[in-house]
Amino acid sequence: MDSHRRVDDAFGDFSLESRDDYRAFLTAHGRALAAMEPVARPVRSRLPLLAQDLAALGDAMPEPLPMRQNMNEGARWGLLYTLEGSRLGGAMLSRQVGDGLPRAYLSAVHDKGEWIAFQRALDGAAAEGGEGWLEDAVQGALAAFALFATAAQEQRAVQHG
Repeated sequence: MDSHRRVDDAFGDFSLESRDDYRAFLTAHGRALAAMEPVARPVRSRLPLLAQDLAALGDAMPEPLPMRQNMNEGARWGLLYTLEGSRLGGAMLSRQVGDGLPRAYLSAVHDKGEWIAFQRALDGAAAEGGEGWLEDAVQGALAAFALFATAAQEQRAVQHG
């Protein structure tokens, strides 16, 4: 909860109605997402949608933040949980995006039944994961939240020089 709140607070200063702030918001997300998706291996990548939105704003995908690439399976599921959960939040945030601004990334919601199917797969992985799996998953989720928070804070610092 605290990690989630820190991420919400870190991104809360970005106005999604402002073209410049929205571009900064997407850039920060791009730095975190580009680091996590290759490790988490989601079923549906949102990187192309994020790249599409940034291109529509005149920017390219940013360099990913550094991230440990050798995570075990439990940690990978923790990353996935955070990435899939962020799609739920994205659906709400997409309503705040200013008129005329691209919103493919934030609008990439789960298809009907997809979130439930993910939760079942997560439960199955946890049941098979053995001792320490849950702690590894929690550490993966915490790493994902930390990456998003770092990306937001660094982007804000760049923006305000």
